[in-house]
Amino acid sequence: MEKILIVDDEAFIRENLERIIAEDGYRPISTDSPDDAIQIVAEEEISLVLLDLNLGSSSGLDVLRAMREVDPEILVIIITGYGTVESAVEALKIGAYDYIKKPFKADAIHLIVKLALETQSLRRKVRRLSKDAEGIHMVGNSPALLQIFRQIREVAKHETATVLITGDSGTGKELVAQAIHNLSARVKHPFVEINCGSLPFNLLESELFGHERGAYTDAKNRKVGLFEEADQGTIFLDEIGEMELGLQVKLLRVLEDRKIRRLGGNRNIDINVRIVSATNADLKGAIERKEFREDLYYRLNVFPIHIPPLRERREDIPVLLEHFLQRFSKEFNRSIRGFSREAMDLMMRYHWPGNVRELRNVVERICIMHNVENIQPDQLPREIWGETPQSEMPFSCEIPPEGIILEDVVGQVEKELVEKAFRITGGNVAKTARILNVPRGTLRYKLEKYQLTSEF
Repeated sequence: MEKILIVDDEAFIRENLERIIAEDGYRPISTDSPDDAIQIVAEEEISLVLLDLNLGSSSGLDVLRAMREVDPEILVIIITGYGTVESAVEALKIGAYDYIKKPFKADAIHLIVKLALETQSLRRKVRRLSKDAEGIHMVGNSPALLQIFRQIREVAKHETATVLITGDSGTGKELVAQAIHNLSARVKHPFVEINCGSLPFNLLESELFGHERGAYTDAKNRKVGLFEEADQGTIFLDEIGEMELGLQVKLLRVLEDRKIRRLGGNRNIDINVRIVSATNADLKGAIERKEFREDLYYRLNVFPIHIPPLRERREDIPVLLEHFLQRFSKEFNRSIRGFSREAMDLMMRYHWPGNVRELRNVVERICIMHNVENIQPDQLPREIWGETPQSEMPFSCEIPPEGIILEDVVGQVEKELVEKAFRITGGNVAKTARILNVPRGTLRYKLEKYQLTSEF
């Protein structure tokens, strides 16, 4: 049973609050002594404090400061009378959770206590998960994510095992790769990452393997490749499905021989690296289409880790929201305490096509735009509170009596879809082209046509 401490010098107020607190199944403890209140916080497991600002000759602000010295995480709701609201605001700056003005109604106490304890529970969960997942910079407590944590810890022990991480864009594949490195014996050595879809064949080959001076026209100096830079450490090949077939052959040889040769070089160089790769593509489908080598797939897929999309592990959403809210509230000097129940319901129902990356961006945008105690539904981005159910058509258009210009309407719909897809992929042209099922050249033309490139 959670204990709630009531600190007020008026017996009637204490008795009234004791009754209200007990009705909700909590255990009330009350005192009119500031010194006793501080001692109780030091000795008891107190979940919440209801603290009057005016304690006779003592100041509630001084008591609040003393309590936070004893327990920096103590949750305190200030009780304030008329004329002391400014002091209540000062208490919020010191670290109080919220304040409530006298005279108060029982319903108001029920609600504020419930919200405060829910917030405290969520914060403790975030801290516990952060501690439990030390070295793993991912947040969540869904069964699927806990299983991924177990897989990370297990494969980290085996320094040479190659790992293939799969999952939709924005699920955190790079965080899994970093965690494997952090928890391994290779942690004191480099973690080197490269996006295989971001460079054309010749540049990617040079980046990975390096080149000798004069290897090609612009090779004026020797260049050490990423495999050499990552020696004794880990190399992370993101979007491995975008690698050209010719380079796949060379990567397969590296996996088999643990040697590389610089472009233009005439000797092999031994390397000792763990290779972790990731993709959001269907590699088995790519194998059938002759776009990815089957032998390379099996060499990369020694230890597979799949990250489910956020919509399949919705129990992680509240924890992630709290985590990012704490982070960005601090970064932007905001005093946002949480989301209203209605706003949280909308967040829980939203499909999150951009996964954790989209959720992070949404919270950051909210913290930039607003500075309120609790985020309300109308303060959420339009796509969240206005999302069309998946069972309905993705868009609709009414035709007015005077008619429409079909080309303009189709162009607007096309622009919105391209823009949304480009945001979901974080501005990655290859991924955007894939989810829209258009050639890259066509996509680049549309990005230029709608002037979208510079926005990302």
